[in-house]
Amino acid sequence: MFKQIFFFRKREDMTLDEFLDYYEKQHSQVARKANLKPAIANAERYVRRYLQPERNWVTGEVHDPGFDCIMEIWWNSREDFEASQRVIADPERLPFTKADEARLFASHANPVCSILYEGDSPMGPGGEPTRVQVIHGT
Repeated sequence: MFKQIFFFRKREDMTLDEFLDYYEKQHSQVARKANLKPAIANAERYVRRYLQPERNWVTGEVHDPGFDCIMEIWWNSREDFEASQRVIADPERLPFTKADEARLFASHANPVCSILYEGDSPMGPGGEPTRVQVIHGT
């Protein structure tokens, strides 16, 4: 499994509710609405996590994390990820993507990372490891 994480900052003139609404109803659907080839067709999972800053337990302050949304995409392989990048970078597609992102994000300079290691702590009632299973459908 190959996992990718993106960090997004909303435009200054948007509320978090407006950002969330546009992302979910427009941006995440831009390829379908523009009749473009899906960029993440081979993704296993596509998740957006909208951030609400909370009080830091140590300082007692609310610190700005610098981002409003973390997007995660799970791929079965690095090859599936790289194929999606070729779709996204297509010169015929880029104008649609950039125009839509300009309506949503503070800039196009959004950090993108891949996960090198993900460690889970044992959280079961008897100290046993926990696990997450992705199930398609109901």
